[in-house]
Amino acid sequence: MGKRIRKLKNVRIHREGTDSLVYGLVAIVAIAIILWVYVDNKWPFWCFIVVFGVIYSVVVNFFRCPKRYFDGDTERIVVAPADGKVVVIEEVFEDDYFHEKRLMISIFMSLFNVHANWFPVDGKVKEVYHQDGNFHKAWLPKASEENEHADILLETPEGEEILCRQIAGALARRIVTYARAEEDCYIDEHLGFIKFGSRVDVYLPIGTEVCVRMGQSTTGDKTVIARLK
Repeated sequence: MGKRIRKLKNVRIHREGTDSLVYGLVAIVAIAIILWVYVDNKWPFWCFIVVFGVIYSVVVNFFRCPKRYFDGDTERIVVAPADGKVVVIEEVFEDDYFHEKRLMISIFMSLFNVHANWFPVDGKVKEVYHQDGNFHKAWLPKASEENEHADILLETPEGEEILCRQIAGALARRIVTYARAEEDCYIDEHLGFIKFGSRVDVYLPIGTEVCVRMGQSTTGDKTVIARLK
């Protein structure tokens, strides 16, 4: 597909978290000042600082935007679209796009994972579709079809079609998708972002070589999860 595009990711905090982090910090500082000035006993102040300092640190970690580049040839390579843990590797009948059996690999993202999503393959975006739905716990099998999700249908330079599905979870209520139909896509580029605990499914052709195992931790844009035939 020609020379791969590598976009420098200079920001360390994802833009999806800027407002949340700024407003959260302002609120914490304001409450801390009130406790320090108007409460004689300083224990509430220090308890508040410790508890919400830990919570704020977790949220900052959640919105990290690490610089990552895949090392090596990307031909027929499928990389993990997200940080997390492999919770499903199985053949399923995919009836929305392919109407045939597909190999599904699912990655669950906990609150402690980076929640940026990457394109799993080089190629072209054929279709993007958002489906409203429920908010079951993301690791449940029914979450793949019943939960709110965004589908990104991709085509590799070799003509293989792959479906990447961003799925909302019990806490995640906002899916952000940057992919646009008819645009070229590349490994190393952000596909989107999901807030607060969720899951990404990748549907691959039957016969694809699986390169991960159940329960394995993945690093988005770095871990090779499969090799196409």
